[in-house]
Amino acid sequence: MHHISDEQRRIRLGRRHLLAPSVRALSPVSVADAIVALHATDAATVFLSVCARMSEASVASVERALYEDVSLVRQLSMRNTLFVVPQELAPCVDASNARAVAAKERRTFLKHLADDGNGLDECWLADTELKVLAALMAHGPATGSELSASVAALRTKITIFPGKKQETVQGVASRVLRVLAAEGRIRRDRPRGSWTSSQFRWTASEPWHFEDPAQAQAELARRWLRSYGPATEADLKWWTGWGLGQARKALAVVGAEEVRLDNGSVGRVLPEDLEPEPTPEPWAALLPALDPSAMGWADRDFHLPAEHRNALFDRSGNIGPTVWWNGEIVGGWAQRADGEPVWRLLSDVGRDATTAIEAEASRLSQWVGRARITPRFRTPLERELTA
Repeated sequence: MHHISDEQRRIRLGRRHLLAPSVRALSPVSVADAIVALHATDAATVFLSVCARMSEASVASVERALYEDVSLVRQLSMRNTLFVVPQELAPCVDASNARAVAAKERRTFLKHLADDGNGLDECWLADTELKVLAALMAHGPATGSELSASVAALRTKITIFPGKKQETVQGVASRVLRVLAAEGRIRRDRPRGSWTSSQFRWTASEPWHFEDPAQAQAELARRWLRSYGPATEADLKWWTGWGLGQARKALAVVGAEEVRLDNGSVGRVLPEDLEPEPTPEPWAALLPALDPSAMGWADRDFHLPAEHRNALFDRSGNIGPTVWWNGEIVGGWAQRADGEPVWRLLSDVGRDATTAIEAEASRLSQWVGRARITPRFRTPLERELTA
């Protein structure tokens, strides 16, 4: 069996994820295409992930791609998580993942409505959705609060988990908008405030059309292997949220080749991807919480030393901001209240690495400017650095 070493995996990561300076991208869409999907649970992560990989970091170019050209699209998809993907890939992601997520969101919400016992049902939800869409068509993009002011049904409150320990009363507005967005009938538009804000306006949209979910899964697996291979079946299963059978079927359709990894496990690569890649120039990167390069595999041992995990992850398994040197996570970083990026190295990487990391911190500080970034998921090291 062909062997691909951890060193070669780190080389591939630096080149294919556009982290070495010589391979940085010219546009946000090129970045998204290279790494398949950008984590978007935290609004700032999209901008930080893209600009770390662009030859000229630009908040305006990311905003233009998201809100004017709509060449980048937010979708609730893999692992029921919000991602940003290239528009060209969006129908494939919809068919392979997002449709199932949307169907589950609708079932769950309808069950909550039924459990409330006040006669709110599927007909009520359909009528409310039509009123939301009509309001957006008539008045243009609006926040959830603005929509609630014009659509009375959105001000309805229901009891979630009645009679149980976790019983609580919730408004329905966020649930209705989440279902509509999951189905592609509305999308997130410019937020109120800066690029770090998650208080989005909503605008009407059209659902995506891709007929064959199995074909879509195979295409997504192909693109993911192109960017993250070699990787295991378990890695693909985790990243997509599919069942193991779905992952294996998609790998079979693309003709994935088996390779041996340094830890003894069997990885998969595309048939044309067995040859080693040349080593790029030395590179450093400061990547945000939930960056795709840190979240692309279930097993990250080839780039993340086990002794660093406790400092860099929260209790739910979310990774915080990380410092990289030549394909390996060597520390973490944060932004202090005065805007200064500060980092701590967890590995001894030498003077050249420290100099390169200082340069990346300076580059980050320059384009971030006066914006202040606090990750949604706080990790032990990030908290320490901002204390």
